[in-house]
Amino acid sequence: MKLLLSLALALSPASVAPAAPELTPAAVDAYLREAMETTGVPGLSVVVTRGGEVVHAAGYGHDSDGRPVTAATPMRVASVSKSFTAMAVMTLVERGRIRLDEPVAAQVPGFAMADPRAARITVRQLLTQTSGLSDRTIDIAATERATSLAGYTARLAGSRLAAAPGTRYEYCNVNYDLAARLVEVASGRRFGDYLRDRVFGPLGMTSSAVSAADVRPANGYNSLFGAWLPRPELDGFLDGSGAGGVVTTAADMGRWLIAQTGGGRPLVKRESLETMHRPTELRPYGMGWGIEEDGWLVHSGNLFTYNAVEAVSPKTGYGFAVMTNNATLYDPTYDIMLGLAALSEGRTPEGPGGDRQLFEAVLAALAIVALGLGVLGVVRARRWAAGRSGRSWWRIGPRLVPAIVPVAVLAAYPDLVSVLVNGRTVTWAQLTYFPAPLSATVLVCALAGLAVTAARLRALRSRESPRHASTLSSHMHVRVGPA
Repeated sequence: MKLLLSLALALSPASVAPAAPELTPAAVDAYLREAMETTGVPGLSVVVTRGGEVVHAAGYGHDSDGRPVTAATPMRVASVSKSFTAMAVMTLVERGRIRLDEPVAAQVPGFAMADPRAARITVRQLLTQTSGLSDRTIDIAATERATSLAGYTARLAGSRLAAAPGTRYEYCNVNYDLAARLVEVASGRRFGDYLRDRVFGPLGMTSSAVSAADVRPANGYNSLFGAWLPRPELDGFLDGSGAGGVVTTAADMGRWLIAQTGGGRPLVKRESLETMHRPTELRPYGMGWGIEEDGWLVHSGNLFTYNAVEAVSPKTGYGFAVMTNNATLYDPTYDIMLGLAALSEGRTPEGPGGDRQLFEAVLAALAIVALGLGVLGVVRARRWAAGRSGRSWWRIGPRLVPAIVPVAVLAAYPDLVSVLVNGRTVTWAQLTYFPAPLSATVLVCALAGLAVTAARLRALRSRESPRHASTLSSHMHVRVGPA
């Protein structure tokens, strides 16, 4: 996630700069059409708000069924869902049903972990990602097999914390799925039902839900060396998830952004809104919102076939939501949002470029080179072995290492990617989705290296066999010949 977190500014009507430049629908539309062309994404939906008004809401491109994407096209917004979950919690805090600074374990029956420190996790620490929960110490695969939030909570019983509550920031989806379970317990209703009636409903977000059974998004896309492949979202604990289950539209996101600036029908008091937008001392992260330079409120969302970002500027009063029905190594939503923000401040935007195309072209070239070297290595295996005839294996072994390295990289691939994404759990199935070009390149390199290694070992054995046979024949001749 691209969060350039730094300082925070409290959100208030007075912070909206009256002299901010007027952003016209025509200017937004022209910029988005250019973004569609330069990024090449199949579908994009965007909404821009200012204060209590929608400046522009529209869709571009098509979905996986060939239908035009519009402002009413449902899309998954992944971790953008966290801001909705935080809002649901705060509505119950105001009603006295949830106690923000008291332990979760005292408010959620069935929540217990193998780590006794977990009994001290507060609701505030869940929402600010400072609970000590971590992908590194939780069996994420087990939680994803849960079919309910209650079952999800029960599957945490054998896990431990990575840090004492309140001592370290670490982004972990478990925080918000546990918060969703807290909403269920405190309200006595399913999380999705509570969101519908207490968050989506009052704002008029009639096309939003946390279950694809209620609002169905079309299948999204992955790109494989430039080709867009429609694919169903990867199985996981999505329906009812407080961490990433929301399905919504650009039109509905407009209503949500207006609510974040205090406009429209208020869901909570101004003090509660400011609490959600206030960073912790550990990290400029509020409750479902990152706080960036100049007080910008931003949160990105990345799934395996969808990307999204939401942003609100307290300085100008503008709000932006950008959603795509695709996921690749390059997420264009954040760059498109930055371009729109620049327009709203009277600056010339740096249009999103063709980074995806460049990344995938480089990876395709590497795969082709690896394949070519692999073929060449197999063809020349006998010549390679001839140059090392008679050498001991301990001298030949190091010469085989370069070809074996790609095989080792493939074997450790999920763990290596996990390190790159700050310890988040990564599975083989996940690696076939948005990082498909990288995964394909790693696989080609590994297969090429394996083929070269096997060919060289076979060639070495074939050269050693005649020599051993000749030596054996010579010994036999000495033993049976005349004295």
